[in-house]
Amino acid sequence: VQLQASGGGLVQPGGSLRLSCVASGFTEDYNAIGWFRQAPGKERERVSCISISSSDARISYADSVKGRFTISRDNSENTVYLQMNSLKPEDTSVYYCHANIWTPATGSVDYWGQGTQVTVSS
Repeated sequence: VQLQASGGGLVQPGGSLRLSCVASGFTEDYNAIGWFRQAPGKERERVSCISISSSDARISYADSVKGRFTISRDNSENTVYLQMNSLKPEDTSVYYCHANIWTPATGSVDYWGQGTQVTVSS
């Protein structure tokens, strides 16, 4: 089971980046998949998430990124994307892909990618 994140880098304020997270090895569908971030000296915070139930999928965003970030999922490629526009210096963080899976045998289990650095600076 692996989450492989990529797409981070250095970008000027106002610029854009797209993060990708490829999921492999999962035999169950997710309860939720999305992105967290953690800046130096700060707690990890949820950026955006797709919550999946048997009837629908709901998307949520942190207030700080609403209107600027867009999460999407390509089921055929087992990939989740985070399109980040109008980036600000305060968006500088390590971004982590996250998935949560629940099964009767294991209960709720969280999986994390390795993190990708996003730096917004002029």
